[in-house]
Parts: sequence; structure tokens; C-alpha cells
Amino acid sequence: MALIDRLLEGRLHSGQLTIIRPDGSERIFGNAVAGWPAVTLRINAANAERRILTNPRLGLGECYMDGAVSIDDDDIMGFVELVRRNNLWENGGEIGDPSATKALFKKMAKPFQQLNSLARSKDNVAHHYDLSNDFYRLWLDEDMQYSCAYWPDADVGDGGSPLSNITLDQAQTAKKAHIAAKLALTPGQRVLDIGCGWGGMALYLNRVADVDVLGITLSEEQLKLAQERSAKAGVSGRVKFELIDYRDLARREPQGFDRIVSVGMFEHVGVPQFETFFRASANLMKDDGVMLLHTIGRMGQPGATDAFTRKYIFPGGYIPALSETLRASEKVKLIASDIENWRMHYALTLRAWYDRVRSHRDAVIAQYDEKFFRMWIFYLSGAAAAFESGGMCNHQYQFVRNRRALPMARDYMAQAEKDYVAKG
Repeated sequence: MALIDRLLEGRLHSGQLTIIRPDGSERIFGNAVAGWPAVTLRINAANAERRILTNPRLGLGECYMDGAVSIDDDDIMGFVELVRRNNLWENGGEIGDPSATKALFKKMAKPFQQLNSLARSKDNVAHHYDLSNDFYRLWLDEDMQYSCAYWPDADVGDGGSPLSNITLDQAQTAKKAHIAAKLALTPGQRVLDIGCGWGGMALYLNRVADVDVLGITLSEEQLKLAQERSAKAGVSGRVKFELIDYRDLARREPQGFDRIVSVGMFEHVGVPQFETFFRASANLMKDDGVMLLHTIGRMGQPGATDAFTRKYIFPGGYIPALSETLRASEKVKLIASDIENWRMHYALTLRAWYDRVRSHRDAVIAQYDEKFFRMWIFYLSGAAAAFESGGMCNHQYQFVRNRRALPMARDYMAQAEKDYVAKG
């Protein structure tokens, strides 16, 4: 029996995977079931199976990128869903569980992979976010929100992707309203947006809540576009953007902000810097300040960033467990006043992005090349499967420095969210 057959034997119960080897032989795993993927994987290089088995996630991704394996119709989303959905995280399922030695090595190496100094943080951000604004425009929503959208009408579904009737743009607007409501904003307040992206959140908060916002980023491409957008909207005097690290800003403007929002940035901080991040955030807030932290999270215990993501997508990145985040925030006496788990909202978001990237296949290849296109859809499909069937989720934390900073009940959030949604 071929090596990869041993790995898959007994793992696929629903859905169907056909593997075709260079000699034309084929093997079928699983069973055709309505609502489940049926995909064909072609092994095109003799060494592909060994590369995959050595490190399943990295090996498969690299083999797919360089054409050593291919999937009919480039349905990498279907392939990853098929494997991951048959081996649910909550049921203890994994494909290619690491040996005890590899697991120990990953644990030992983890801190060294996340030593994000000021200089290294900027390099890591540039690796991903400075690709090209034109590239991200192809497939993000109109406001260029590159973080999990909020799908308030979604149904959890029957095991595959959740179901929603709203558009990506509507879901991203709903996300911004949801976050704004948790900040308990009042006109004239000064808000800090840590990791401001292309400026959409900062501009939104200014528009719907009449607040002043400083957005900070380490991406030169994002900074340029954010400043252009602020000037175009005629609010550059109230919505400003700066290329600066949160650590430097904390030294420059202690207690300078009424509110802090950070969306999709904490994943780049790294565990060794968690306490530094929260200490800086606490120092940046006024005594009655409120902070909203939106981050990808783990539903289980702390883990390690997979090799493919670390090498090709987010160098220095790490997805925190709830326990790690709270442990670090507790050390600086930030009070977690509200915590919400968005279990599968990112699955819907990632599938929307995946479909958009695929629809712009020729444009992406023209900007970069086919290898880059395959890398990107592999990343998006793997991430979607991690939220649908793996151990990933999104956490939203509301922190305060003073226990009396917010109303006793949560009603104010719901009413504010309705008001912001009405403003569009």
C-alpha cells in the first residue's frame, strides 16, 4: 500500500477523494454523499507523496504550489474541506498527527518564532500587507476590511459552511457596527486604532460616532492609502494615520486615548510580547478608557503556528488561545468586561474571499504568477476549513481599566449597534 494511502485509510467516511498517480493507477477513498465534496487529486511527481508525509500541511501546500500535485478544477477548497470535515477538531480528529519528538521540537521552537522586535515586526508586516494595494482591491470588500466579517443572519449549517443571505460588504459593515457598539463611544472622544489597515474602521468610527481617530500601522502601503482616503473624505484633521509601532506610541502619548480598537493585529504580536502589548495598551488609555480587541483565537489550549502559514503567509504570527490572552491582560490589571466567541463567522468570510480570488485568477497571475495564485487559494481554503472543522475561532475582548467605566448591563451595546446599522 502506498504511503499516502496508509495516512488516509479509514479517515474519510463521507465525501469522496480520488487519487490518481503518475502511472495512471487510482484509488478512491470515502463515499459519495450529497452535500459533501467529491474531488480528484493528481500526483504528478514521484517524490510528492514523501514530501507530503514528511510534513502534511507544508508539504501539501508546496507540492500544490509547484505543480507536484494538482486538483481537478483547482478545487483546493473542496479537498481541504473533505479531509478536515471528516476529522473534526472537537472529536479529536487530525490528519498527520506529529510524532512525540516533532511535537516537543515545535514546543521548544515556538518562542523563538515569535520574537517580534520593532524591526522584525515591520519586516513581517511588509511580507504580507505590502504586497500591493491593487491585489487586495481585487477581492476584499469596497472598504478593504481584511479581517473577519460579521454575519448576523447566518445559520450554522449541517456540517459544511454556515449559510448567510447577506453580501460580504454588508457583513463587513455589520462587523464595524458591532465593534463600534462595544466601544461605548461619545462625540469628541479620541480613539486609537492599533493596526488600522487601509483606514476603513477609523473612517467609519469618525462618520457614525463623531470621534477623532489616530490609526497606526507598520505597513507603508496601507498608510499611503489610508491617508489618501482620509483626505478624500475631507476628515484628515480628525482621522489621522501614522507609521509607528504601538510600543513607541505608548512612550510618546501615555493616557492619550479615551478608546482603543484593534482588529486583526494581535495575531502578529507573538506570545513573548503579549504582556508588553497589554501594558502599552493600558498605558495609552485614560483611567475610564475602553478597549476592544478583535483577534483570531484557538478554541482549545495553546498551540503552534503551522509551518505553511509561518513560512509563506504570516512570518512571526501566532493565533492565541483564550487562556494566553487573558493571562497576559491580567498581569497589567486590564479587566475583561466582555468576551464573545465568533465560532464560524470567519469561515463565511474566507469562503467569500476565496471565491473572489478565484474569479480574478488571470489578474492575480498577471500581477504575480500561477505559483502565487495557488499559494493564496491554498492559504484561504486551509483557513476556512480551520474555522469550519478545526480549532480556530474569533474572539472579541472588551477591556476596561476601571470597573465603573461602562453600564452594568449589556443593553447599551444592542441599542448602539442598531443605531450604527441604521446609519449604514
